[in-house]
Formats: sequence, C-alpha cells, structure tokens
Amino acid sequence: MSVLMTEAIDRAGPKSPSGAWLGAWDNSADVAYCRDLQGRLLVANQTFARKFGRTSETLNHCRLAEFIHPDDRSSLLAGVGDLARPPHRAVAEHRWLTPQGVRWFSWEESAIQDDDGSIVAIRAIGRDITRQRLAEEQFYRLSRAVEQSPVSIVITDLDGRAQYVNYKYTEVSGHTLEDLLDGDIEVLRDGHPDQLSFDNFWTTVRAGGEWRGELTTTRRDGSMVWESVKVSCLRSPAGDITNYLCLREDITERKKLEHELRQAQKMESLGTLAGGIAHDFNNLLAIINGYAEFCQQGTPEPAMLQKSLREIHRAAQRASGLVRQILTFSRKTEVRFSPVDLNQLARDLVHLMAETFPRTVTIQLALRDRLPNLLADQNQLQQIVLNLCVNARDAMPSGGAITLSTSTRPGAALRHLGAEGGRDFACLEVSDTGTGMTPEVRQRIFEPFFTTKQGNQGTGLGLAVVYGIVVAHHGFIEVDSTLGTGSTFRVFLPLAVSQEAIAAVQAPTEFPGGSENVLIVDDEESLRTLLSSALSRKGYVTSTAASGLEAIEAISDPSRRFEAMLLDLNMPGASGVDVLKVSRICRPKLRVVIISGHLTADIRQEFEQLGQRSFIQKPYKLDDLGRQLRGVLDAV
Repeated sequence: MSVLMTEAIDRAGPKSPSGAWLGAWDNSADVAYCRDLQGRLLVANQTFARKFGRTSETLNHCRLAEFIHPDDRSSLLAGVGDLARPPHRAVAEHRWLTPQGVRWFSWEESAIQDDDGSIVAIRAIGRDITRQRLAEEQFYRLSRAVEQSPVSIVITDLDGRAQYVNYKYTEVSGHTLEDLLDGDIEVLRDGHPDQLSFDNFWTTVRAGGEWRGELTTTRRDGSMVWESVKVSCLRSPAGDITNYLCLREDITERKKLEHELRQAQKMESLGTLAGGIAHDFNNLLAIINGYAEFCQQGTPEPAMLQKSLREIHRAAQRASGLVRQILTFSRKTEVRFSPVDLNQLARDLVHLMAETFPRTVTIQLALRDRLPNLLADQNQLQQIVLNLCVNARDAMPSGGAITLSTSTRPGAALRHLGAEGGRDFACLEVSDTGTGMTPEVRQRIFEPFFTTKQGNQGTGLGLAVVYGIVVAHHGFIEVDSTLGTGSTFRVFLPLAVSQEAIAAVQAPTEFPGGSENVLIVDDEESLRTLLSSALSRKGYVTSTAASGLEAIEAISDPSRRFEAMLLDLNMPGASGVDVLKVSRICRPKLRVVIISGHLTADIRQEFEQLGQRSFIQKPYKLDDLGRQLRGVLDAV
C-alpha cells in the first residue's frame, strides 16, 4: 500500500483489524471486502475467504481481477465513477471465479472517504445470486420460446376466459390481448362445428383429461384454416386444476397435401375399376336396347310392355349408380357426413371388383344383418373398402381368397385403441390368404409412399389414404399379419344409431304438386320435355328455355311471371352462373334449384357466395327433384 493511501486510511479511521473497515459485516454470512481505487484487496471477512478458498493472510493486497470473470473485470473499475457522486453508493452484479465454479454475486458498494471527502477505498457487501440469475435466464428463455413459438398458445382460467395469448395467436386470430381480456371471446370455442362437439370437449378437460382434435376456423380475412388443437390442464403443486393450456398449430398445408395424395390415389383406384365398370355398362346398355327394341316391334301385350319398361328403368337406375361411383372416385368433392349403409356399400363395390380382379382371386362376404348406419362420408368409405381389397389382391399374386365382414363392437372393447367406452363402433374386416408381412413392414405400412411392390406397381399411397380417412372419421384401425399366412385389417368407425339420422336417408316416394309458374332451363330438349310433362301433371305452369341467353331474356321480361327456376349448369351462350347473377338482379325473390351432372366444390362455393343453397345432381329421380322444388317454394 502506498504511503499516501496509508495516510488516507489513517485519517479515515483507526488502524484496527478488518472489523474497523467492515464493521458489522466482518462476521456476516454475506461476503464482504474493501478494495482500493486500483482494485487491490485491502481486507475481507472470513465468509469471503471461505467462498474463494483462501486464508485471510493470502488475500491481503491481491488484485480482485484474479477472482472476477474476464468479461466482467472492466465493469468493476467503471463503477467507481458512480461512487464519486452522492449518495456514494452503487449496486452491481458480476460473475466471480470460485472453487465451485463461476458464481453470480450482487454487490452493494459504498465509498469510504477521508476527512476531506475524498474517496480512499470502497467497501462491498455481496450475496450469491447464482440460482436467482439462472432462474431468471431460464424464465427469459422460456418466455422467448413461448412468445416466438410457431404454435398459437393460449392460457385460460377455468371458465375458458383468456389470461394469456402469445404473438402467434394474435397474428392468426386477428385479436389483440386487450380484445381478449376486455371482451367476451370464447377462445376455446373457436373451430368446434356445433354445441355438442364443444360440450364433449368441456367434459374431457374438466375431468382432467387432454383433448385433441383437428378443427377448421375462419380468419378475419375470410380464409379457412385447419388447426391441430390440444388442450390440457395446468395444475398447482397440490394437484388442483388452475388453468387450461391450449396449443393450436396451423396444418392447412398438410391437409391440402393429404387431399392431393387422396386425389392421386383415387385416380389409381379408378383405373383398377375401369374394366369392371365398362363390363357392367355394356350389360346395362344391352338390356336397355333390347327391351326398347322389343317394345317397338309390333304391339306387345300391356303386361309385357310394363315388364319391359320396368327392366329398362331398373337398368337405368343401375347405370346412374355406376356414373355416381365414377364421379365420386374421380372428382374433388368436399367431405360430407351422412348416414351410410356399410353393408350395401360393400356389396356394390364387391360386385365391381369381381369383374376386375383376376379369376384366381375370390371375394366372400360375411355381413352382419341389420347393421346400424354409419355417420360418414360415403365417397371416402368407398376409398377404404377399395384400397384394402386392392392391397389384399396384390398380396396374393398366385390367387387366394378375400373376405369382407362387418360387425359391431362396443367402445369398451376398443379402449386399447383409444376408444371411448360410451360409443358403439362398426367393424369392417378385410382378410386375405396372401403373403403376410414381417413386423418391420407392418410398422411402416401407413407411411405415405412406402411400398413393398416392385417397380411401378404401386405408389405407396393406398394404406396411407386409408389411415387418414379413418382418423378423420374419429375411428381406429388395427392390423394382424403373419408372414406366409395372410393379413387382416380391421377398421372401426363410430355408428350413427339415432333414429333421426337413420330417418334422414328415408324419403317419401312421390312429390307434392303445386300451381306456381316454373321456368325450366336446359339445353337438352328431351330433358326439358320430360320435366315440363312431369311438373304439369302435378299442376305447375311450366315454361322452357333452351340456352342461358334464352333464360336471361325470359327472366328479364317483366311481363312474364315466374316463382321458381330449374337451372342447368352447363349450357351454350351463357352458363348457369351467369343466369343466376342476372336473376339475382332482375328477380331477387325467384327461387332457384341448380341442376348439374358434375358440381365441384369450387363451383358450389361460387354459387353459395351468391346466396344459392339448393342443388340436385344428375342423374336424378323425378320425385327427388319435385320434392326439392316444393321445398324451395315453401321456404320462408
């Protein structure tokens, strides 16, 4: 210590042990020391010595730089300037090097002055805050992760009111945190299709369970997004539920890809069915032509004429069913859940496949009588049956047997798959006597593009599409397979057992009449004549138009009276969309039924944006068309 420093200390206080400099802190549990202005250690208490693994004697006149982390040494000396100004106190945090490793200390520093008010030394009292700093850093990292997460995060109270949302949620939803806190916005309700779905969700989470699902939501700009939603409980240390955590991930692009994969697989399936469909069509045309020629030869007996007409009508209905199946496999249609007879669907598809599959492959049915209806999308169920059967056929290159069976299973028996005990499920089982699978192949069969078929014999999409459809229907699938003995696929889908759902597919056989004026717009003369005759017999007053332009001319004439219009979609001159737009301007109260043989989801959406909700697809039954017409006329 320099002579000047010694003299300054002499003036500042008596030459006594460290307690004279540190005061009550000499025996404190907190570390304490005094240093000169150049950073040399003058005195330190026993706690300091123990913390840094030194003795009091070896600490005298050590430079503090030996103990401080290299990155923090400059800040130690820089803090002296703060002490030169009243109240001559400062607080600083540094990292220090101890035998236990790098530790964070918080220091309360105060200046020691001589009689002239000059600072001669600095006293520092410190506390080890390493745990606190680590906790703060951990909290900071966690808060950044939550705030910058690509997944929308919402925390609510037990009533579902938002208490926190991250930036991603505000970006996606368009709501600010202030909107959510001040308004009455049900953040957990968003996306649920109906109140029953929302009630089932609350039943799960309030019981302490985790809810998962895929929901469609509408953004403020009108766009639709798919989100994978997970809601779980946050609990107190005592185990009580205090909040709900909701994670929402945008999966729109994934759903679009799944849709495209499914569409590609549909086309592959259509190729498989083409031969059988062509064979059936030729048979039906032969029946229609034969009975029509028979009716034209001479004057047949009335009974024989009626029989011939019945056979022609029956063949035409079967042809309509074939056309409908071709369209459902080839076009992009939106998912529509309705009651479906799984047994009848299986019979229809087996009939088609029997004409296409090799004669060495036999298909057997074992269907449960009076199987309750499924609440499902019929187009996608056709995909499931067809894909599983094609997969079974390919597993039997030398021939064999495919067995389709249906049954019911209680949800309690499927708990190992994740089913709820209170629901019943239909089971579709497809078994084959083929080559079977190894456990390694079995684990990967539902992966997109995974295939064991050689060359270009398969895309690897069939079973991936089946799995996606089953999950979308809230169902389950399990597979049993042994190498060399065959495979069995079991698909479990929820039953629609309510009488209302079953009655929804039943309809009266004849439509009621009316006296209103109806404009029939179709470019096919035979159809115009047929519809005009059928409606006139029921009391309607009919007019016809052979093109879109002729229809526009008719509805633009104020002297002509029309209460309803049957409008074909594809016509020369002006399309059905053009006619509808004109009718909305000239006759906004005119009731319209759109008729089309190929109504895509995009075209339907365009019509719905114009307020059009009534559609019927060709080929149609006159009774169905008549009931639909009566329905729009009677609608309030």
